[in-house]
Amino acid sequence: MLSGSAERKRIRSLGEHLTPSSVFTEFIMPKIEGRIYEYIWIDLFSGEGNLILPILERIPVAERAEFFSRHIYLFDIQEKMVKKSIENAISYGIPEKLAESNILAKDTLDEFPDILRRTANPVFHITNPPYLYIGYIAKQKERPGNIRYFTGENKGLQDLYQIALMNDLRNSISQMIYIIPSNFIFGHSVSNQIRRNLLSSYNIKDAIIFEKRIFENTGTNVAICFFEKTNLESDTIKFTALKINASIRKRIYTLKKDSDYRAGSYFDEYVQKKRKNLLNVNYYLKKEEIDRNTGWIAVTLLNSKEYKGGKYTKRKFFINENLYSKIRSNPVFLRSVDTGSENGKAGLYSIKEVYDADGVYVEGNTYRTNPIQVFIEPRLSEKQMNFVIGNFNKTLNRLREKTDSEFMTTYKYTNNSRYTRKYLGLNQARALLETIVP
Repeated sequence: MLSGSAERKRIRSLGEHLTPSSVFTEFIMPKIEGRIYEYIWIDLFSGEGNLILPILERIPVAERAEFFSRHIYLFDIQEKMVKKSIENAISYGIPEKLAESNILAKDTLDEFPDILRRTANPVFHITNPPYLYIGYIAKQKERPGNIRYFTGENKGLQDLYQIALMNDLRNSISQMIYIIPSNFIFGHSVSNQIRRNLLSSYNIKDAIIFEKRIFENTGTNVAICFFEKTNLESDTIKFTALKINASIRKRIYTLKKDSDYRAGSYFDEYVQKKRKNLLNVNYYLKKEEIDRNTGWIAVTLLNSKEYKGGKYTKRKFFINENLYSKIRSNPVFLRSVDTGSENGKAGLYSIKEVYDADGVYVEGNTYRTNPIQVFIEPRLSEKQMNFVIGNFNKTLNRLREKTDSEFMTTYKYTNNSRYTRKYLGLNQARALLETIVP
């Protein structure tokens, strides 16, 4: 038996995140229960079968075997998952031999099951496919062969779940319910191609967006997307979604083709419209720059990568007048991640007021989630800098309220917080700064 850390590593290498049956019962079953006899119900990445087998609860016990034989097919690449699915089917009263005939081991990312092309009823695919970003796969030692999925007609796709979606498109599956990373809806470059390809042939009927943990071994933000094939490509897709975190809210999304069908595009539209390009913005005071500019002026700098006793450490340096002038003219840092309190949201803040230091330096690799000193050209006066800070934070919070912070990335789940912690990208911060006239 694998240790806990080894098991988590194995799960991560597969992109495997098993769905609790409660997710099906609460969020999916109410959408399909009036159509149970109309479709062949399949899951090509079935795990333990928790997204299909609970349908049998709506079938009289005496009719379950016949319904199963005609209406249910499950597949998984792992033999042990196939075995678990068969055991679960048996618990619903399905004979073992019948369960074995319709629950099969197969690499369905590589090849669509031929048996599903010959069914009497249309196919309805409900699944929670593997999630594994191509960048992570490229670094894997355990399963380097996974990179092969991204060749040929899948070139340019960014995640295994996107290949699953494209396989359904190529095989003309008319109805799909996918539990997938919500970056499908909100992501930029990571999801542009899959949205363009898929949403030219499918509508999103509705969605459920989770900003709380539903899987044990991943913090990936996920959404349940309800897809329906269409014969007419639309320039605009509009749907209603439930967003679930500490509370449940209903939101209406409009996805536009000219924005790659991405939700939360209001921020980009705003900065493009308002951009003045008067400010040149750069990030990070690096240790190498300090070493190149030694002198006699003393400064106290925060070490953004050393955190001890509940606070960042500080160090005194002696630098020349040129670097001192640069640091003194830019006494501001970017907090890119919400701290979890109303007074600690992402934004621009005074280094002196928050950390009682002259600047923030980084040694070695830069981290986007630590405090980052911001450098603006041309040099601003103290009054101008205070105006920039105030305007930036005011505009950022106004945009967050208008969009429910959907242009930002969810950082961590905080179910007890009044809001979900978010990460502001460095390019987003730069774009917003470029809209400000000091």
